[in-house]
Amino acid sequence: MNEERRQPAHVPDSAWADAYLERIGAARPVRSDASALRVLQLHHLMTVPFENLSIHLGQDIVLEEAKLVDKIVAQRRGGFCYELNGAFAALLRELGFRVTLLQARVFGDGGRLGIPYDHVALRVETDDGTGPWLADVGFGDHALHPLELEVRTEQDDPCGTFRFRDAPQEDLDLLRDGSRQFRLDMRPRVLTEFRAGAWYHRTSPESHFSRSLICSRYTGDGRVTLRGRTLITTRRGERHETELDNNAEVLAAYQDHFGITLTHPPSVRPPMTG
Repeated sequence: MNEERRQPAHVPDSAWADAYLERIGAARPVRSDASALRVLQLHHLMTVPFENLSIHLGQDIVLEEAKLVDKIVAQRRGGFCYELNGAFAALLRELGFRVTLLQARVFGDGGRLGIPYDHVALRVETDDGTGPWLADVGFGDHALHPLELEVRTEQDDPCGTFRFRDAPQEDLDLLRDGSRQFRLDMRPRVLTEFRAGAWYHRTSPESHFSRSLICSRYTGDGRVTLRGRTLITTRRGERHETELDNNAEVLAAYQDHFGITLTHPPSVRPPMTG
């Protein structure tokens, strides 16, 4: 069995996809069409948090589908892009979607592009003749719905107006409300190719993931985010910040807002040197 089809650990082979669907509160789709993809992406964003806690808890991040799915389903955790989109790709394939991993470089300050394999996104083909679609559950605050990859006009989403623009070497730039988000390389990739990018974001002092704690989830009418000890809630555009006073409040926030049970609060660890 090849790497992309290996079954998740701790869950019987015949049941892992159903357990994943139960985790995100979605029914098994009757058909692998665009409507089902849209529902699955939205449910994933509402239930599985974008978080980098493993980096600061000293936990390994292993880019194998079985381990990524196990982390989300059995451990009731989230992850960052490589983990979330890696696991989501496994689920979509199991449900009959045709999925290709794409590498992307994220635009930073001043329009500077990040490293190769900075981000992983999913090209998804459905059985209804629409698309292909860009599906992404691993970019934090981003599009709630899949985006049509071959459309160059504006695409409206609850989180903004998105547009693909042709870039050099047949790449695509994704813009949100006119601001460039990331540059997609349209060549197919496999999960193991992203190991260097994941290692960089775990270890480099230049990576914002190594320098801060983040746990964030879409709520249906806004977001809830825990940055270190600051709890940020946004509802219908209204933002509130609360500073948590002690470890007990931090642990309760992880449990109450994200379903994550921890024995001690994570704290930012010095970047690794090897």
